[in-house]
Amino acid sequence: QVQLVESGGGLVQAGGSLRLSCAASGRTFSSSFSTYNMGWFRQAPGKEREFVAAINWSRATSYADSVKGRFTISRDNAKNTVSLQMNSLKPEDTAMYYCNRNPARDDYWGQGTQVTVSS
Repeated sequence: QVQLVESGGGLVQAGGSLRLSCAASGRTFSSSFSTYNMGWFRQAPGKEREFVAAINWSRATSYADSVKGRFTISRDNAKNTVSLQMNSLKPEDTAMYYCNRNPARDDYWGQGTQVTVSS
């Protein structure tokens, strides 16, 4: 069984910052989390879910062009967590944010955490 629990979302003004966290648990992650590529994804109302950022087992990172230079993904393998530091937030960053393996697995989606950026 796999569980991914996202937290840290909220309402923030444009230009503000938020830090999202994702806690991974379950048999799949308990002993192998450090070997998995992990990612953050988001889905805005009326739009399809899209890739935001990823970090692989060697901590190499990649970002969507829309967030490059503003968002930073990191991981703590001792705690089985993945974080997303979001700075200089824009109204278009408003979405439900999810973590998952990268590429994402359909059976791993959690509840997500809502980020709302007001203008």
